[in-house]
Amino acid sequence: MIYQGIKKRIVARPVTSKRTNFGDISPLLERIFSARGIAHVDELDRSLSKLPSPWLLSGMNTMVGHLMSAIKNQERITVVADFDADGATSCATAVKGLRLLGAGDVSFVVPNRFEYGYGLTPEIVVLAKAQNPDIIITVDNGISSIDGVKVAKELGIKVLITDHHLPGLELPEADAIVNPNLANDKFPSGALAGVGVMFYVLMALRSRLREQGWFEQKQIQEPNLAQLLDYVALGTVADVVAMDSINRILVHQGLQRIRNGRGHPGLNALIEVSGRNPQTLVASDLGFAIGPRLNAAGRMDDMALGIECLLTDDPQLARQIAVQLDELNNDRREVEGQMSREAMALLSDMKVFNEQHLPAGVCLYDVNWHQGVIGILASRIKDKLHRPVIAFAPAGKDEIKGSARSIPGVHIRDVLSDVAAAHPKLLSKFGGHAMAAGMSIKMHDYPAFALAFDDMVKIRLTEIDLEQKIYSDGELTELELTLDIAESLQNAATWGQAFPEPIFDGVFDVIQSRIVGQRHLKLVLRKPGGQLILDAIAFYVDQPENWLGIRQIKAAYRLDINEYRGNRSVQLLLQYLESII
Repeated sequence: MIYQGIKKRIVARPVTSKRTNFGDISPLLERIFSARGIAHVDELDRSLSKLPSPWLLSGMNTMVGHLMSAIKNQERITVVADFDADGATSCATAVKGLRLLGAGDVSFVVPNRFEYGYGLTPEIVVLAKAQNPDIIITVDNGISSIDGVKVAKELGIKVLITDHHLPGLELPEADAIVNPNLANDKFPSGALAGVGVMFYVLMALRSRLREQGWFEQKQIQEPNLAQLLDYVALGTVADVVAMDSINRILVHQGLQRIRNGRGHPGLNALIEVSGRNPQTLVASDLGFAIGPRLNAAGRMDDMALGIECLLTDDPQLARQIAVQLDELNNDRREVEGQMSREAMALLSDMKVFNEQHLPAGVCLYDVNWHQGVIGILASRIKDKLHRPVIAFAPAGKDEIKGSARSIPGVHIRDVLSDVAAAHPKLLSKFGGHAMAAGMSIKMHDYPAFALAFDDMVKIRLTEIDLEQKIYSDGELTELELTLDIAESLQNAATWGQAFPEPIFDGVFDVIQSRIVGQRHLKLVLRKPGGQLILDAIAFYVDQPENWLGIRQIKAAYRLDINEYRGNRSVQLLLQYLESII
């Protein structure tokens, strides 16, 4: 999104590793990978054989033991999911995977965000009890569900927790916990999404079943769990976890299945309604087109609809549900647009666009805001102000719920922990990651919380944190602004959070400019003194009419591929631009 107001600065991306052995790749790719800490070509290997063992995860032996017993004794298993895309894909992975491995009775429950809130609460346990489960297994939640686990145990239900969120000081008394972020866990990465954790549990379970001859005894074919990797790819990208070497493998393998026509019907239907080409799908499509449509179910209605879309094997039903999800996503966009306008008015009243009045941590609340959209709103405002932001919405009974988004260098969950330690009565509950978190507070505590949050963020901020920078991988020559180079950049790696897609910068003459849609800026550019004519587009520009008539710009851009009626051409996807003339 292109904003006016608080200015950004384009800087060269620092090289973080020495160039050693990259094999036969172009100098451009070598430069890009070196700037992302890659020192050897082996680090770019995205084959499944490079995944670390699931047995490195603490608690895996206990987890697998309980699941093996459940399968052999045909116990009833209820999966308790979260209401976002990671939770939905985790749930689909768990349900399908356990059934493939021989579990006969697997159902799911997903909390409705507006009735029950997040996690394995006592209320959700009561809801799950209606399915008469022997075992509850949580996916993408549970690590902070002290009370919910206690209620389940009192009801005689085993509780198995799979999660990736940061644990608090106290762990629930579950029968087994698998979470790469547990203290002293030996797994080499804490960046797995919830769906990745569940996939690892299934891999370990299949391995143990194979060792004990389960598949031969039951005369069933040992399943290829790779068929679940399209779910894993979508959930991993949509949850914006760090795209480390393990996640790059999981996402790449999932994308390969989709491109080769082996994706699940529900995911294929979501790709279709989003207007994407499955044969050329990339990770950013999962994040910006597919994920939001799946998330719309949990934001605007009930994520059970999204999970049913993922689970169905009927292409016609999948298409019908995908259309419903697309409509919900359109509704979400309208609500978000109205909330964004209201947030801008609040920010103007707070005078935050004057640097003297800009708080370190920003809290926003409106009585009419929608609980399901405050996370997106917080992200939008965070991008605009380059400050940690929490957006709040009413949650009933004098309670409001907040969704926080942060910037690099400010661990938002740690900030909330500091607030809770200094003001024990302010936060009812909270949890999350370094970059995103959720919380509940009493309405009457909002002013005090906003001040405490600002104070705690101030302690963690330095001037360099607050300087908005666009990190560039340098300039491209006319000879590099080609379709071949754009395709090689897309295919060379799996880009994402903490392993960003290359961004380049340069000065361009503006040959033509026009507004398309409501706020998109379409440009025709040329390097000064050059011959090559380039199409460029900037999405969601504040006051795009102000850019019409500009003759020369400095821009930061991604080298993108535009597909139209079967034709592919180079397009600059502008991330930032400033006027020169």
